[in-house]
Amino acid sequence: MKFSTTSTELQKVMGSVGGVIPAKSTLPILENFLFQLQKDNLRITATDLDISMSVDVRVRGLEDGIVAIPAKRLFETVRSLPNVNVDFISNTQTNKVIMLTPNGEYKLTGESGENYPTLPSFKNETLLEIDNDLLRRLIGKTIFAVSSDELRPAMMGIFFQIRKGEIRSAATDGHRLVRLISTKFPLNNIEQDLVIPAKALNLVLKSVNEEKTTITFSENHTKFTFGDVVLISRMIEEKYPNYESVIPADNDKVLVVDKNQILSSARRTALYASSTTHQVRFSMKKGTVTISAEDIDFGSEARETLTCDYSAEAMEIGFNSGYIIDILSHIDTDEAMFKFSSPTRAVIIQPVTQKENENLLMLVMPVRLNV
Repeated sequence: MKFSTTSTELQKVMGSVGGVIPAKSTLPILENFLFQLQKDNLRITATDLDISMSVDVRVRGLEDGIVAIPAKRLFETVRSLPNVNVDFISNTQTNKVIMLTPNGEYKLTGESGENYPTLPSFKNETLLEIDNDLLRRLIGKTIFAVSSDELRPAMMGIFFQIRKGEIRSAATDGHRLVRLISTKFPLNNIEQDLVIPAKALNLVLKSVNEEKTTITFSENHTKFTFGDVVLISRMIEEKYPNYESVIPADNDKVLVVDKNQILSSARRTALYASSTTHQVRFSMKKGTVTISAEDIDFGSEARETLTCDYSAEAMEIGFNSGYIIDILSHIDTDEAMFKFSSPTRAVIIQPVTQKENENLLMLVMPVRLNV
């Protein structure tokens, strides 16, 4: 294999796919990039067996070939180079790799590309085209609420529900829940529910750059294609919990407040919260809400009072500060609406005005107040 390109181009492509490579694997070949050269097209692939990603890049090809190359050493070398031309030579018999720059020569030992895992194939595939602005919102507004608990694998991904003219994304970790419904979606005959791992979707968020993405489904995998980038992810096969059943319908105590003010107050008072409970307290009475926190062990305390629109009976409720800050950070309107029932029941948080063709709902469970 022989080709020439620039270090900047190589770094950009390897940076895109490098997030897939496991730091340590029981299968050492997974710690490699797969380089496949055909004429002037270089395809660089990485996989951890659950997620695979490949990017095509134009180079000056001199001799076709395939080789697996140690990812960390190669990427760190290329990343530390200035923007220079790189001549890449690989002996496909010995898997020895030489990289030449105007001032340097770097030698690595790779592995046979034939030993690299093959990517999943898609037969009888279902195709769906989606606008990237919508794809970013469906992922970006929900992914922060995905669970990291490996004992609940279904909740380690985002749940997508595709219907005719509508698409929903939802995520929950048992303490908070986010659901985004978009009707800005083409009419199609696809009806499908699927759970896609958060790791794969984070890579999608970082990589989307074209106007539209093509999503392909097989029985066990989902493929995202955007421009020269292809990302394939194994779907989570466990059944997603019935999240709709936990959304309360009778939360009639409504608080409307400036979102930026309450977010800033929550961030400041959280600095004084207990490092064990991270609890902040919301105390509502007519026309005001007081956000407070204290850490008895260190004798610290903070309190701020904001004007708001609230006319129901006075109430106090506690939240994990990290959860409430996360939720408020993902509301992109000037005002936020809280819907309460009691200090022990789930609270709904929404933007006061919804984006056109969209309904965003967030839910957080309260924490027991320290008396």
